[in-house]
Amino acid sequence: MRSISAVQLAQRLLQEDTRPLLLDVREPHEFRYCHIEGSVNIPMGRVFLSLGELQPAAETVVICHHGLRSAQVANFLEAHGFTGIYNLDGGVAAWAANVDPSMPTY
Repeated sequence: MRSISAVQLAQRLLQEDTRPLLLDVREPHEFRYCHIEGSVNIPMGRVFLSLGELQPAAETVVICHHGLRSAQVANFLEAHGFTGIYNLDGGVAAWAANVDPSMPTY
């Protein structure tokens, strides 16, 4: 599984015309509290049910609070043939600490 840091992702989102899918796998109440702009929320427990909504070849950055749940989902997606998967190291906590200090944290 490949990973990407919050700073690398922020730079990439600024530089490229084509944005990766930002797949936030936290629970809806966590997502409502804070999220990276443009993220799509599919909770970890529903990813299996949502496989048909995702594109296996699309570049996808999987996001959670600290990077643990997203790593599990990233491994799951790769095991199901997804090829462009990245895990956001440190999750939204790292994004808030290193990219957007105005983001609420919990």
